[in-house]
Amino acid sequence: MNLILMGLPGAGKGTQAARIVDEYSIPHISTGDMFRAAIKNETALGLEAKKFMDAGELVPDEVTNGIVKERLQEADTKNGFLLDGYPRTLNQANALETNLASLNKSLDAVIYIEVSKDILMERLTGRYICSNCGATYHKINQTTKVEGVCDRCGGTDFYQRDDDKPETVENRIKVNEELTQKLLSFYSERGIVHTVDGEEDPEDVYTNIQNILATEK
Repeated sequence: MNLILMGLPGAGKGTQAARIVDEYSIPHISTGDMFRAAIKNETALGLEAKKFMDAGELVPDEVTNGIVKERLQEADTKNGFLLDGYPRTLNQANALETNLASLNKSLDAVIYIEVSKDILMERLTGRYICSNCGATYHKINQTTKVEGVCDRCGGTDFYQRDDDKPETVENRIKVNEELTQKLLSFYSERGIVHTVDGEEDPEDVYTNIQNILATEK
């Protein structure tokens, strides 16, 4: 089962990815993991990627594509894989198609977890942190037992990380949305996109994914 899992930030990809790789015994392959492994193993491409990362620059597509191809040749991908965070661009999508063909592999499905922008904003901007002890809470999913008082230390001063502030989150969603729509169009033309409602309970989301994958076997 060769899969790509897609969804905007806050859609719940991490939760579903863990369930999929556990049930189907396939590796969860994310860009970050691949970079770290290639650098640790000191492959030529890994060392090339490290130069860009150390300089705080984006790793060029040709290096990323090469590292992905190397990863997809490893023994644990024999029965399939779950790609997460790759491809991010049409250039990467085309390269992946070419590289898979050269390995006599192809994608079985692209699963897109769809969540409205309002819900994503609610999920991603709800986190707040105790200034005194660092305990983390969420306005919806994990509130303090007493409003405005930290459960751990009794502190009453809280803050939000810059990454969690509405203006930052909104921009992050917008950038990812543009990239995602292009990729969805690309894979829709190939007839392998399956959309699931990510606003349902996580258990129901996973059941829907299972039903999709059952038809792809």
